[in-house]
Amino acid sequence: MKVLAPLVLASAASAHTIFSSLKVNGVNQGLGEGVRVPTYNGPIEDVTSVSIACNGSPNTVGSTSKVITVQAGTNVTVIWRYMLSTTGDSPADVMDSTHKGPTIAYLKKVDNAATDSGVGNGWFKVQQDGMDSSGVWGTERVINGKGRQSIKIPECIAPGQYLLRAEMHSAGNYPGAQFYMECAQLNVVGETGAKTSSTVSFPGAYSGSDPGVKIYIYLPPVTSYTVPGPDVCSLAKCLTAYEWESGSILVRRRRALFASSCVHNLGGITWSSKRDSSHSALYPYSCT
Repeated sequence: MKVLAPLVLASAASAHTIFSSLKVNGVNQGLGEGVRVPTYNGPIEDVTSVSIACNGSPNTVGSTSKVITVQAGTNVTVIWRYMLSTTGDSPADVMDSTHKGPTIAYLKKVDNAATDSGVGNGWFKVQQDGMDSSGVWGTERVINGKGRQSIKIPECIAPGQYLLRAEMHSAGNYPGAQFYMECAQLNVVGETGAKTSSTVSFPGAYSGSDPGVKIYIYLPPVTSYTVPGPDVCSLAKCLTAYEWESGSILVRRRRALFASSCVHNLGGITWSSKRDSSHSALYPYSCT
């Protein structure tokens, strides 16, 4: 085992990758189209740097004027590649297979997605995939899945422009942990939500002492893992097109989704519902 340790370290040190493009409705928007791609595939290793938001120094990150329109409630697919010039999608074309850690995604509402730096508060987590009960990591699922990271755009959020921050994290103590992230520029349409969950700041969301950052996962192998950052915003916390009135909420939903009287589990909370007499698209819910 002592002989293998340097090999693991060397492999992890070269496990570079880039969020190179975004696929929406099955269509790849193109290399660097609506995604701020760097010229180099190296990591950010300082969680206190402004580069932890959307990448940056010591890497050179390009700009793009494209803002990608996305329907709220749909899934988008982040495409990760070892280099911008990589054309294949085999595991080696994504990143070194010894790169193990979580995949994470955040959104931030902004006035202008093409110009906002992403630095500062306003980020809320919409996806994370750490280590499962069998010891398989989120990054392994992306590596073996042709470099694809699926992210749902919450249907609750207010329409408008957002930054989508997708992250691959190579867990490896601190200093030593490697963060790979880029930001896509989105215009979210289709819903009427007005709020989001609580938000965090980049830099600020991560600390070098966080359990999911300051951890060496290789020797001995870890049996559990805490993904850095806040919890993923749940339906109950994030889908805030709900109006709270006297202990009940009104939820906008297509009426075909609900029976006339039923019980639904939303975001870990059970709500009972009955249609109103007009069968309108507004349904009263109360916590049970």
